[in-house]
Amino acid sequence: MQYLIGAIALGFVLLTVFVFFFPDSVIDHAFSVRVQRYHNPTLDWLMKAISWPGYMPNTPIMIAAVAIIFLIFKYKTEALFIALTSLSGLVSTLVKFFINRPRPSEPLVKIMLKTQQQSFPSGHVLFYVVFFGYLTLLMFVIKNIPKYVKIPVVALCLFLIFTVPYSRVYLGAHWFTDVIAGFMLGLVCLYILSALYFRRKRV
Repeated sequence: MQYLIGAIALGFVLLTVFVFFFPDSVIDHAFSVRVQRYHNPTLDWLMKAISWPGYMPNTPIMIAAVAIIFLIFKYKTEALFIALTSLSGLVSTLVKFFINRPRPSEPLVKIMLKTQQQSFPSGHVLFYVVFFGYLTLLMFVIKNIPKYVKIPVVALCLFLIFTVPYSRVYLGAHWFTDVIAGFMLGLVCLYILSALYFRRKRV
């Protein structure tokens, strides 16, 4: 697993270097055009709904609510690490600041939702991988959680993790390389968070 995470981290670094020197990629433009080719009201609503938890103030409210639920059921360590998933926002902001890649703009792509900050990496994708990925992990680690809770939680988490990259490109908020970078960095952050969690549980 460490070698895999190391390879993913290296891939993120290489992609970051590529985007830094070539912020306007033909691949990004072509991918956005292909994704945005198919629009309808139902799909528009679904893509906005998928991205909704990643906007302020929805994100901190969701993190706090989930952490409180774990506290109520006496899972103090789990609640603490749920709260720590919020640090993914800091990681995203720091990388965005140094790379300083502009958001997609019209007429290159259709902008359905205007967003703030820079574009690389996707903060939504990074956060979803860390938060929903960690929540998925807990569903397997905590044996006392009944299956009728685990199954829908895991299904929802995985659905959001794997659809949010498409959602961000569809809405015109990010380029293809932004969401790939967010996914890679999210996996690295999730691995670190999970390793710290298991280490604390063994103490």
